[in-house]
Amino acid sequence: MLLKCGVPRMATYTRTQTIVRHRDAPLQKRLSPPRPIPHCADRPAAMAAPPLSPLLCSAVSSYRATLLAPRALPYRVAARPMVSPCSSPPCIAPSLRRAGARAPPPCAAKRGGAGGEASSSDGEGTRVLLQAALWGAEAAYILWLFLLPYAPGDPLWAISQATITDLVGLSLNFFFILPLISSAGVHLLESPVMHPVDEGLFNFVIAWTLLFAPLLFTDARRDRYKGSLDILWGCQMFLTNTFLIPYMAIRLNEVDKNQPPPQTTKLSSVIVRGASGVGITGGLVCILSVAWAFFGRADADFGGVLDRWQYAQDYFLTERFAYAFLWDIFLYSMFQPWLIGDNLQNVKPEATAFVNVARFIPVLGIVAYLLCLEEKKD
Repeated sequence: MLLKCGVPRMATYTRTQTIVRHRDAPLQKRLSPPRPIPHCADRPAAMAAPPLSPLLCSAVSSYRATLLAPRALPYRVAARPMVSPCSSPPCIAPSLRRAGARAPPPCAAKRGGAGGEASSSDGEGTRVLLQAALWGAEAAYILWLFLLPYAPGDPLWAISQATITDLVGLSLNFFFILPLISSAGVHLLESPVMHPVDEGLFNFVIAWTLLFAPLLFTDARRDRYKGSLDILWGCQMFLTNTFLIPYMAIRLNEVDKNQPPPQTTKLSSVIVRGASGVGITGGLVCILSVAWAFFGRADADFGGVLDRWQYAQDYFLTERFAYAFLWDIFLYSMFQPWLIGDNLQNVKPEATAFVNVARFIPVLGIVAYLLCLEEKKD
């Protein structure tokens, strides 16, 4: 009992004695800042506290670090958005969350996510616009070149007898067969003497029309056209784009699943098998037509190159069918690369790149397609 009471009294005496000494200390000493409490390791051995166990030291260090660390800002857990797994944001460190950092927004949905429907609708819109433009071009072609009197020359309903005579003479000189035979001294049938520019222009357009035959018969979209391609191409040989423009519009139709695949006719089979021969023949006739227009019938009085060039300009502005041939050349120059580009799979693999570039050259592009056409085994 005495032992237990003695310890508190000693402690009380010590505290009282310390307070009294502090009161008696000078004012300067009392105002000086308190000395820092030395660390356990810096205290003298006599004043050092008994060593603590490692477990207790680690607990004290953790507690001290917790006290010294800044208090985290309050945050509120937000509901997770309903997003797909691919678009969920990556995990954020808990320290960043405690510090109030905002999570990065989830990645935007891929633009191609609904690309199937978007591309399909875009393709449908483009197809409809192209078809409308082609049918409009067909109407304008017929009205402007055949019916209306505003284009150069006479319309179809007011055609002159001289124009009919010229057309018959040009047809007899088809591909320069009769003029060449007559110049060789063979006179089976006398060829009418026509101006070389007229003959050159006529045969150039007809030869280019011939080159379209194998291209049409190998077109991957020819099944959209439910009529006879043989008849269509035969009419094209006489009226050119009057029949080609509607085919270009019809081939853009959607596939009819109930329609059977197109049947191969004898004419189409012969033309496709002889595509290289058709290409060489048509290409040579086109080259000969240009040369004939400026240098043909040199023994006749048709003048030199400049005279014939001047005649060609007047010819286009006075004759309706010559003016129409200019439009045919322009339209063929657009339809040729279009058709070849849609049928590059018919070309030999090693020549695909060459044909893809050459298809934009009038006449030469379609000749390259026919020469590089891959032979299909029956």
